[in-house]
Amino acid sequence: MLSDIKIVLVETTHPGNIGAVARAMKNMQMSNLWLVAPKIFPSADATARASGADDVLSKAVVCQSLQEAIADCQVIIGASARCRTISWPELTPRECAEKFVARNPGQKIAILFGRENSGLKNHELDLCQYLLRIPCNSEYSSLNIAAAVQIVCYELFVAAGLQEDPAIGDKGEMPLATAEQMESFYAHLLQTLYDINFMQANKSKSIMRRLRRIYNRVQLDTKELDILRGILRMSQGNKRTH
Repeated sequence: MLSDIKIVLVETTHPGNIGAVARAMKNMQMSNLWLVAPKIFPSADATARASGADDVLSKAVVCQSLQEAIADCQVIIGASARCRTISWPELTPRECAEKFVARNPGQKIAILFGRENSGLKNHELDLCQYLLRIPCNSEYSSLNIAAAVQIVCYELFVAAGLQEDPAIGDKGEMPLATAEQMESFYAHLLQTLYDINFMQANKSKSIMRRLRRIYNRVQLDTKELDILRGILRMSQGNKRTH
């Protein structure tokens, strides 16, 4: 799906930015990079900034005209931070991703990013059906080209449903504690609070009500409940030895 989307950089001046764009693309499982008349490429600076995305750089297609880069594309989208005298239909990165990835996948799309200092020229925008604008601080709207590409590629990646949950911890594999288990825990907690002389009879109801609210918000699983019961048992045992 994302392989149908070209990231097209037009007349990039600094080769390091090309490498940083390659890195941003690989982060989001994108690899279709086209370079229109880059000032310097290939370059050691580009490779260094790619930080392991050398495969994206090595497959980058270099051409001398924008028309060549977009010749086989059905949808052309130009990224621009500047307001234009003649308006184009505008999309945010999220709207772009939802429109062309989530709802209408399979089209060949080119997303154009212009020069670092001046962006896309008007005759280049004339080739576009849509203008892509990244919402940001109106008093400082200048984005590094790699940062702009990263934002756009992230939204495309999310819309494509490619993100994976990190395999950290048990990820909810333990079942939640039942109502019966929680009531047994609350009874144990109450008795422990009496045993350690924390609880006073005239305050037990309000304190226990607040403690219930705390643990009910957390929604303990059975493993967590076992840990807490172990702490309570240890607290009771330490109290009895003194």
